[in-house]
Amino acid sequence: VIVHDVNELTEKLFPVVEAMQKHFSAGSGTYYSDSIFFLSVAMHRIMPKEITQIIQVDLDLKYKTNIRDLFDEFENFPEGAVIGIAREMQPVYRHTFWQYRRENPQTKVGDPPPDGLPGFNSGVLLLNLEAMRQSKLYNQLLEPTMVQKLTEKYHFKGHLGDQDFFTMVGMEHPELFYVLDCTWNRQLCTWWRDHGYSDVFDQYFQCEGEVKIYHGNCNTPIPED
Repeated sequence: VIVHDVNELTEKLFPVVEAMQKHFSAGSGTYYSDSIFFLSVAMHRIMPKEITQIIQVDLDLKYKTNIRDLFDEFENFPEGAVIGIAREMQPVYRHTFWQYRRENPQTKVGDPPPDGLPGFNSGVLLLNLEAMRQSKLYNQLLEPTMVQKLTEKYHFKGHLGDQDFFTMVGMEHPELFYVLDCTWNRQLCTWWRDHGYSDVFDQYFQCEGEVKIYHGNCNTPIPED
């Protein structure tokens, strides 16, 4: 077990993610505005070179299978993919991209699966650090000018840290991501069902198959065995 000092990590992270925070944080002094919530975005820059793969997970998870099985998913990454991540299971990004969707009525941005681009949920992340280090495209996208360019194109203002960054980049460059099956990050939050999206909610929320990891996001109780 190697313990990493949060303050040290944040210090290394800050120069890389500073430009992102104004686009993907809820505002100064709030929970997600802390650089540590962008850790996954630049993990390849601050971890020792000998670490080539990392699984990063939220705390509000319940495992129904051996997490070792999740490491096997790295084998399924297609050429060029650097991160494995499951889709967001609520219409969060249908809401966030409302202006872009209005200006581009034919877009799949924010639409539900299987054909739409609902965005990502960062509760379970497979980070291929070696691929992240070697991907010229991914590292270009971390540059402040590129972040600015994409946020302007999509009229994007979020508050969910790394998840927002991955979602926005995924709209532009889906080839950087390997989409994990929903059973690896079965989100339980239903907040958006009661906040204006009840008519389309189930298109985002459905998940076929035996759940491997439950994610009790937004403090949702996780089913007992």
